[in-house]
Amino acid sequence: MPKYLFVVMTRPVEGREQEYNDWYTKQHLDDVLEVEGFVAAQRFQLCSGGDLPSGSPYLALYEIEAESPAAAQRALNSKSQSGTMFISDALDFNTVSAAYYAPISERKVEKSAPVQAASAG
Repeated sequence: MPKYLFVVMTRPVEGREQEYNDWYTKQHLDDVLEVEGFVAAQRFQLCSGGDLPSGSPYLALYEIEAESPAAAQRALNSKSQSGTMFISDALDFNTVSAAYYAPISERKVEKSAPVQAASAG
């Protein structure tokens, strides 16, 4: 099954940051993970300066295993339109930026230090 990343950048409505964060972390991530094809989710907050085109200080990464990004989006739309996925109005809808990404290389990880054999005593 092909794998994708769904990258979503958002910001809260002015003065409602705590409400937004509570909803996103405690409810929305779990709601999205109930959608077929969405297998992992994690949120991030901008921790240093940067010039982001969206101006959004929050990032959510969703790992997807689906036939295509369009199939994943259809499943997500179906869930949200069914009324079973609450979307808080503490989310500033005018600043949401979202896109699907397909891998173009293998995932690499840091090489760990060699394990030393125990000496025979």
